Amino acid sequence: MQIIVTNLGKRYNRDWIFRLFNYAFTSGKKYAITGPNGSGKSTLLQVLASAILHNEGNVQYSMHNVQCSAENIYNQIAIAAPYLELIEEMTTKEMLEFHAQFKKLQLPIAEIIKIISLENATNKQIRYFSSGMKQRLKLAQAFFSDTPILFLDEPTTNLDEDGIALYHQLITNYTKDKLVIVSSNDKQEYDFCDEIIAISDFKKLN
Repeated sequence: MQIIVTNLGKRYNRDWIFRLFNYAFTSGKKYAITGPNGSGKSTLLQVLASAILHNEGNVQYSMHNVQCSAENIYNQIAIAAPYLELIEEMTTKEMLEFHAQFKKLQLPIAEIIKIISLENATNKQIRYFSSGMKQRLKLAQAFFSDTPILFLDEPTTNLDEDGIALYHQLITNYTKDKLVIVSSNDKQEYDFCDEIIAISDFKKLN
């Protein structure tokens, strides 16, 4: 899988968030988008995921040298981000079963729940979860989706030391052939990445 970006730009009103962004992302490699809070990292990630529209430039997706349309690329992408909500009336098991209707999972649900250490919450409604438990479930949905692209936005948000260790375990064990892009200003979230992209390098206004 490849994402080829040419002269990409995004603005809100008259303010450019980033501009003249050119890059080639390839399966099997891991990339980090870094910068301070409010710098546009999450916006760039969402543009690359085709979740929000850009104002100029082009994003091209291809698999085995065959171009994929932006309208259908969501089938190839899994994402974990603080702004994505879980359905709090559902249990852990129900949430993963619901998710599996849209994205095939790589492992049986019971095994996934065990890996993320939520066995005791299998039939517990998400509304009663701690913020760390919710984040573990968000990571599970993303990491275990059978997709070639994985987007991670501030992936260790609300995780304790054990949760951070789990995150690195998931990276090591379940992303070997994937195209992984991490948006973060915390080095422990992206210290395994092959390439680092500083959003500040693409703040040109003209």
